[in-house]
Amino acid sequence: MPDGTGAAGTEEFARLLSELKTRSGLSYGTLAKRLHTSTSTLHRYCNGTALPHEFASAERFGRLCRATPEELVELHRSWILADAARGRRAEQRAPETRTADLPAAEAEPVVEVVSAEPAPPRRRRTALIVSATAVALVAAVLVVARPTGWGGGGGQAKGDQQAAAATATTATTTTDSVTTPVAPEPLPTTPTAAAETTPAPSSATPPTPTAAPTPTPTSTDSGPAPLTVGTRPYVYADPCSQHFLVNSGPAQVGPPAPERDAPRWAAAYGAVSSGEQEVALTVQGTGTDTVVLLGLHVRVTAKGAPLAWNDYSMGVGCGGGVDAKSFDIDLDRGSPVITVKGGQRDFPYKVSKSDPEVFYVTAHTKAHDVRWDLTLDWSSGDRHGTVRIDNGGTPFRTSADVNRPGYDYPLGGGEWIKREGG
Repeated sequence: MPDGTGAAGTEEFARLLSELKTRSGLSYGTLAKRLHTSTSTLHRYCNGTALPHEFASAERFGRLCRATPEELVELHRSWILADAARGRRAEQRAPETRTADLPAAEAEPVVEVVSAEPAPPRRRRTALIVSATAVALVAAVLVVARPTGWGGGGGQAKGDQQAAAATATTATTTTDSVTTPVAPEPLPTTPTAAAETTPAPSSATPPTPTAAPTPTPTSTDSGPAPLTVGTRPYVYADPCSQHFLVNSGPAQVGPPAPERDAPRWAAAYGAVSSGEQEVALTVQGTGTDTVVLLGLHVRVTAKGAPLAWNDYSMGVGCGGGVDAKSFDIDLDRGSPVITVKGGQRDFPYKVSKSDPEVFYVTAHTKAHDVRWDLTLDWSSGDRHGTVRIDNGGTPFRTSADVNRPGYDYPLGGGEWIKREGG
């Protein structure tokens, strides 16, 4: 297997994409239409001249090309290494604005400096403009960082914190690999009236949050822990697989979001995963030493009656998904545990800087509203610790959908339509 570092990492990623595309028999035009992107963008991905900003784009490409679970994992691993190499190259050159992977509505304008040697009057004017821009940016950051309570989602007042944690993982490490159980605390009282008749104040346009960096686990024995954990809190096996419960009527809820925007969408409307929630964990070593991953555990922090909210689907008209290897959690059990399914190998695993692992965890419930998080035990040499994994500082939250009104957003449509039988 190629080492996957530097330019070789990008070449390996492009090779895997190209092989999947060739084997599928699908044309670039067909794939581009289904992925809502351009054929030129897919050409660049497959010949190695460009790399997707988010793996979700490549994952959807792979699933359309009928990639096996093993091929999807290998594709993710090669993307991680190529993306890390891209980051190192970016640090070696002046920062630049990247807009290629953003929708047109989200692309930021690029400011170009025309003259490197401005005349004295122009230099003073430029300085004033730069100063004013800096003040505006600082003010914008302060406004975004201050919680605003979007969506009125009953128990979701920390929406902005969740939005800022689109890929962030709160991880703390101790020298003791045993996690002390925490008794579940009662959830806030859930309204019994139907959400469609008593919508909470909301906005049809989600705010744009400030992205937060993924925290690095720390150890109390001798310096930082030798691994990082990246989290994708809402993985779409396909758009139809993801449903959210929202305490608002359809007129107050904006269009469905693709996977990369799901954390922002959920935070904006105080949304909670409906029925089940799939989370992806990317674990990678930070140094030369191998890190042994000893086990993954689930902890329920609160459990209550299912939410009486409306159900919104993030997609319609999807085909059958790929039965991927994953870890499974039945949140309705008295003491939930993590089990393997789909041929997933159980722990332990080994990771290093050049050999990361990607784990998919699917939690589901049919009778409760559950808040939960994960802990990952690790060891490296004579060191060991535990990494706590959650949704950017708050527990993951999954609620059963018990006979709630359901809504779909048809392709090409402009509004939510009530689901038949929903």
